[in-house]
Amino acid sequence: MLYVDIPDRAELAALMEARADACVSIYLATTAQTQDIDKARIEFGNLTKQASQQLEDAGFDKRRLASLHELFDDIADDDAFWRFQATSLAVLATPDRVRTFRLANRVNSSVAVSDRFHLKPLLRAVTFPHAAVVLALSENAVRAVEIAADSEVHELKIADLPKDAASAVGKSTINDRSHSRRIHGSEGQKVQLTKYIRVVEGALRPVLAGKGLPLILAATEPLASLFRSVANLEALPGTVTGEIDTMSEANLADAARPVLDKYYRTKIDAFFERFEARASDGRATTDMSDAARAATFGAIDTLLVDMDSVVNGTVDDESGAIVFSEEEGAASYGIVDEIASRAWLSGAQVMAVRKEDLPEGQELAAILRYRV
Repeated sequence: MLYVDIPDRAELAALMEARADACVSIYLATTAQTQDIDKARIEFGNLTKQASQQLEDAGFDKRRLASLHELFDDIADDDAFWRFQATSLAVLATPDRVRTFRLANRVNSSVAVSDRFHLKPLLRAVTFPHAAVVLALSENAVRAVEIAADSEVHELKIADLPKDAASAVGKSTINDRSHSRRIHGSEGQKVQLTKYIRVVEGALRPVLAGKGLPLILAATEPLASLFRSVANLEALPGTVTGEIDTMSEANLADAARPVLDKYYRTKIDAFFERFEARASDGRATTDMSDAARAATFGAIDTLLVDMDSVVNGTVDDESGAIVFSEEEGAASYGIVDEIASRAWLSGAQVMAVRKEDLPEGQELAAILRYRV
């Protein structure tokens, strides 16, 4: 199974606001297959060496650098830590503290050193995790399957998850037509199915809360409609249908991934519909300088940023003016990353997307609350 821990909005905001004499941000691909994890451990070691070299070149304090090395060595030598991984790993460290996040989506290997963390890849995990839990629900059986990009599919073992509808309501069958107080027949069946859904939801809710993943429903009628009408858990639009009971985990994943892809595509398409509508009155931009100024003054409503590219430089704290840097190093940071952080901290919706989801040649696209 995938061992995922994604920061919530408050945790991410704290990371965005963090400042230190050295903030090292490392991202690398990992795997849930323990026997194949050595490649990731070697890559982690190579990336920490790159970070150390950047700090040495900048004349960083040797004692502080030694403290950073100790934190990295603790991770590198922790066999138990590497035994439980997901698709990618984020390591965010200062000489005083290290944070790790195991991510379900694939990120490119990278290292960044500055006085603040590089967080766009982590934003991607928050906004588009490319993983989900599929709830396969029928009267005869129920199971939850975790899916993620480029990873094996795993059935989740969930305490208190009922075997089927009948066992959930303490009956031998829910299809009898005998009276149960005032309910019977199809009306009685609906009442029993509602009870069933609530038992399933009660067992599933703590699991979803711990993973921070969206829910995809695999069910046939009437359970599909009934779940959406009575469950507090919010399933994504679109339902996997078919012979739910006999579908393998892999087949469930294959049927569910288009639901997840369509959901993300719908969010991006909706953004650009609004973007076009706002462009005519000067409340939309793809210009980095305009976006930096807007983010600094809290004027961004919604922002899309390229999750992979890095444009080095600085953004003035007061005016939002950009100064570009030709080379990466400890004296600069990712400009678009900084724009995303300022927008996020002002309450904007920020989505880290792939290059192909942005207008050609652009690093970002922003919808503004007002003209700046």
